[in-house]
Amino acid sequence: MNNNKLDITVVILTYNEDIHILRCIENAKKYAKDIFIVDSYSTDRTIEIASTMGVKVYQNKWENNHAKQFNWGLDNCPISTDWVLRLDADEYLTDELIHELYEKLPLLDVTISGIEIPLKRIFMGRHLKRGVGLITQMRIFRYRKARCEIRQMDEHIELLEGESVRFRGAWVDDNLNNIGWWTAKHNSYAAREAVDLLDIEFDLTGNSGVDNNRNISVEAKRKRMKKHRYVKMPLFWRSFFYFLMRYFFKGGFLEGKEGFLWHCLQGWWYRTLVDAKVYEIKKACGSDKNRIKEYISRNYGISL
Repeated sequence: MNNNKLDITVVILTYNEDIHILRCIENAKKYAKDIFIVDSYSTDRTIEIASTMGVKVYQNKWENNHAKQFNWGLDNCPISTDWVLRLDADEYLTDELIHELYEKLPLLDVTISGIEIPLKRIFMGRHLKRGVGLITQMRIFRYRKARCEIRQMDEHIELLEGESVRFRGAWVDDNLNNIGWWTAKHNSYAAREAVDLLDIEFDLTGNSGVDNNRNISVEAKRKRMKKHRYVKMPLFWRSFFYFLMRYFFKGGFLEGKEGFLWHCLQGWWYRTLVDAKVYEIKKACGSDKNRIKEYISRNYGISL
């Protein structure tokens, strides 16, 4: 054990991340006692690079669900630290957050089980500050005192006991892939988001309501309530108004060409694609829950 490292394990989910994994591991080595990769059988150099860096790699079959994959890592990686940090391979911590962790983490009261940290989003090399407001997530938690919610999209860390605090330093989402990769990924996301919205509308799983008793962050609860209101809005119009709100009323237009692309693609195109999938499913199945679930399973490989 390196006594200069924090009592924290980083769990990184990967699939074909050789473009990001070196940067992610080098950053984690600045503060983490242990680093574990949970890989979905990558076919590129991800495992080779991670192994060269001295990081232990565990592999598990991808079940089209980030929460299941992360919880598998919690159950199967030999975690021996008090704290765990969840990261994707295209993410890393700012120096400010690393310094804050060294300063505050060892002093936290035992009643504190989770740490919420703000997001710094970088798109096409530009730090985007306007349009969606401050986003925070609970990414750091005490081992065995939290799990990841099993949801299709927008899954959050849920504390099993204790309370959470918020730190000032940020974690960074900085994907280096091209726009073609980005749009392909969001096409996949759109299917899961469409299923999530249909679940809210038709209660396909029996677990679609807003449960304010869940021990997730306040922002996560607020976001979930907004999604329930969003479901009630007209298809296609809601994606258009969402873009208008982000780009014009919340200042996204001040972020240059990168901001235009981000808000247009992620705020309008992606949301319209989600609505297109919702429309397609409703057109094929009506409001029949069983038919909807069968359609989703047959066409998108998502079992509810």
